Amino acid sequence: MIYLSLFFTALIAATLFPLSSEALLVTLLYQHYTPWLLWLVATSGNTLGSCINWYLGKQCLHWQDKKWFPVKPAQLARAQQRFQRYGLASLLFAWVPVIGDPLTFFAGVMRIRFWQFLVLVAIGKALRYAFVVALAISAFGFLAVE
Repeated sequence: MIYLSLFFTALIAATLFPLSSEALLVTLLYQHYTPWLLWLVATSGNTLGSCINWYLGKQCLHWQDKKWFPVKPAQLARAQQRFQRYGLASLLFAWVPVIGDPLTFFAGVMRIRFWQFLVLVAIGKALRYAFVVALAISAFGFLAVE
């Protein structure tokens, strides 16, 4: 149940809802849960959350001609230009607070191939959580015993 809580917290944190999964991850590390399993669960949940953003971005263009659509054509064009300028490699930074969630959304808008999206986002998020786990373990001075 603890791992499922971390999975869903990480998933929601990767969507456009403001939430932090790192606090729960560090708390669970402090409580001596298995670091590699926490890393895997957090990475999986957070990556899946980004996949939801990608899908929503891909689908949102169906409504771009509607009056209520929140993004004006000029804003969309500017965002597309920015995304094209920085390219696929920018998806390695999908973990960065504030810019990461919109970045994964616009990857869907830009119709980035899903497999390319998935690989790059998963690498970035896996490295971020590995860093958090390593930093927490070194700060607490222990290895989990479960």
